[in-house]
Amino acid sequence: MRRAGLRGLVVRIGPETCYVTGFIRIICRKFRNFCDTELEHMMTTLNRPDLSDIHIGDWVDRWLPAAWRPYARLARIDRPVGIWLTFFPCLAALIQASQGLPEFRLLVVFFLGAFLMRSAGSTANDIADRNFDGHVERTRLRPLASGQLRTRHALIFLAVELALAALLLFFLSPFTALVAVCVLPLVFIYPLCKRFTHWPQAVLGAAFNWGMLMAWAEVSGNIPAGAVVMWVGAIAWQIGYDTVYAYVDVADDTRLGLKSTAILFGRRGQAIVGLFYALTVGAWAVGGWLLDMAMPYAIGMVIIAAHLAWQIWRVDLEKPELNFRLFLSNILTGALLAVAAFAGTW
Repeated sequence: MRRAGLRGLVVRIGPETCYVTGFIRIICRKFRNFCDTELEHMMTTLNRPDLSDIHIGDWVDRWLPAAWRPYARLARIDRPVGIWLTFFPCLAALIQASQGLPEFRLLVVFFLGAFLMRSAGSTANDIADRNFDGHVERTRLRPLASGQLRTRHALIFLAVELALAALLLFFLSPFTALVAVCVLPLVFIYPLCKRFTHWPQAVLGAAFNWGMLMAWAEVSGNIPAGAVVMWVGAIAWQIGYDTVYAYVDVADDTRLGLKSTAILFGRRGQAIVGLFYALTVGAWAVGGWLLDMAMPYAIGMVIIAAHLAWQIWRVDLEKPELNFRLFLSNILTGALLAVAAFAGTW
């Protein structure tokens, strides 16, 4: 057990820790800038009659060449919320497995992995849904649905994204690489799930948070029971917040014959999402106990529970713009999990 306390933390301070601290500061600064941008977008959304997730005139239109813009939107570079929702659970797992600040190399590799795999998943999703997205208010302006990009170009772009993600495996152990490859079926199955099951959010949660298992595989060479419980908690968390997000599309999805947890839960959604959030906190608490986290971790769980309870209190199934804002607030949940994990190593 490597619980060194404050004195041990001071001893470990060195060039590598400085690099890690600098990296975390950069992430926090980018996160703050992102929140400011998203707040502006949300206020715009509240004042316009549609809920399209493409913001005409944003930085993609202002700064990128016209030929690059469809690919940037296909990869969701204009909406990095998914990157943070993918990366923060990975960061928490890296911290838990390392019993403190992880190696800077691992921070970079896992951040790039979260970026590339989220982008690849989004591209695969748009390819699979290209014939549906044009009929959904939120997605009708996406590159494939609006005709800005051809399917074969999107397929080539997807191959490039996956190839770049595969290159990252050379910086990880063979065991971690094997664990990483196992997630690919989930990545490609998810876009089709809404056609035959009401639980696509569960598949997405398993894939989105797979990096938590990879983190343990890389740092410790094994995946303990506590890590699996933490992963299950993250899946429950994603089912919860992605269901809230799915309520934005309920009317269109129902008309098109597509399925989601939002359609399945119906008017009981607020209560059921609350149950999944309770399962999230419970699983993360048990997982932390199995991983021998210190008392500050429990305090972090209380804060996360309060934040998720606030979300449930605010949910209104009849207000999709409010649900979208609550979905975005889960970036804070992920950040709190990472902070709690770090506090639990003291």
